[in-house]
Amino acid sequence: MTTGLFIPKDYKVLMNVKETELAILKIKDFFQINLAFELHLTRVTAPMFVKSGMGINDNLNGIERPVSFPIKSLNDDQAEIVQSLAKWKRMMLADYGFQPGEGLYTDMNAIRPDEDLDNLHSLYVDQWDWERVVTPEERNVGFLKYIVCKIYDVIRRTEKYIAHKYSVIRPVLPEMITFVHSEDLVDSYPDLTPKEREYLVCKKYGAVFVIGIGAKLKDGKPHDGRAPDYDDWSTLSDGGYPGLNGDILVYYPVLDCVLELSSMGIRVDAEALLRQLEITGDLDRKELLFHRRLLAGELPLSIGGGIGQSRLCMLYLRKAHIGEIQTSIWPDEMIQQCREQGVILL
Repeated sequence: MTTGLFIPKDYKVLMNVKETELAILKIKDFFQINLAFELHLTRVTAPMFVKSGMGINDNLNGIERPVSFPIKSLNDDQAEIVQSLAKWKRMMLADYGFQPGEGLYTDMNAIRPDEDLDNLHSLYVDQWDWERVVTPEERNVGFLKYIVCKIYDVIRRTEKYIAHKYSVIRPVLPEMITFVHSEDLVDSYPDLTPKEREYLVCKKYGAVFVIGIGAKLKDGKPHDGRAPDYDDWSTLSDGGYPGLNGDILVYYPVLDCVLELSSMGIRVDAEALLRQLEITGDLDRKELLFHRRLLAGELPLSIGGGIGQSRLCMLYLRKAHIGEIQTSIWPDEMIQQCREQGVILL
């Protein structure tokens, strides 16, 4: 078996396991308090699983298999471990009575058994899922950028806080995040893959928000996959390009790679939902609970996303492997290779 492991030759563990666990607690407490303040969010309790066949679970790129199990007390009806809470959050905005400018956040824990395991990818996913009510006038790229800047400010503020607490950490994030559209990346690097484009632009600017993910670009391919029923990726943005969504990416010098910290966007309205379901050939989803409620006008317009907790902790604590931050299952070969280089996976 060949693993996707990479440990830099000059990598040094800056904290032992106990120090790391204490630092993780500081990071999570500080970040979520500041995120909630900046975006006016209230913490809510989230489900670990939902009933199958209701259209609530996120099917990501459409190929990832959710973990499922039968429920004895419900005549063996199937339940699924959530893969994200994009649709559930929006229903809660309606059910809890949130108003424009208000929103919610929650700790989302998921299992993604189809992940290819490497330094950055685990079977276990932990992120802050958040969602906020918007007005029709706020469904534009300018407002999307405004929210991205608020989130990035919290990301930088947390790095400075951790650097203040631990002298072995030096801030590396740039003061500002750079916005670039996926179509512009095609123009700049037509012969490269989307991931190769991301690497070059992130190494150049340090922190980037790539706008427009899901729709086919001028080269006939999407920058990356997106489910058709949460982010609005097919509408034309202010720049004449498709997409009201994107990813927050930063350059990570420890591994000389790109770290995706957040996937987010302005959510579909009824028109965009039907348009994107038709594009992907999923119009049959109109009969599912979430989609029926959206099409009936029962759900508010919203913006939302997820922010990776373990990814952020990796970044702040300069770890080479996500398994130094979270407990998961890894190939024996990967565990042994890490031990040989002084990297202890939790």
